[in-house]
Amino acid sequence: MITKPDKNDVRKKRHLRIRKNLFGTAERPRLNVFRSNKHIYAQLIDDVNNVTVASASTVDKELSLEATGNVEAAQKVGELLAKRALDNGYKNVVFDRGGYLYHGRVKSLADAAREAGLEF
Repeated sequence: MITKPDKNDVRKKRHLRIRKNLFGTAERPRLNVFRSNKHIYAQLIDDVNNVTVASASTVDKELSLEATGNVEAAQKVGELLAKRALDNGYKNVVFDRGGYLYHGRVKSLADAAREAGLEF
């Protein structure tokens, strides 16, 4: 019996295809997005040194959100990540949508990060 691959397996394969061409450096780290049903997480990753430079998520105590799985929460995470990145001296990043469609929460996080000063 042939089973259909689940949605997350398909997303992971798509992410690997995207990651072949995306690479974060010390000067221009990769902004990686992970989205679950309840939360959204974003990291700035230096792939050369295998280091996370900055991160933000809806789990952060600093945000204190009522609802964490919506577009408004993703906007707050994007703003917080941009603020932390700029504090660490990073302005240019490479956007890695993590295999998700550039729509909804992923798009709002990216737009908020751009408005807060990140360039990608």
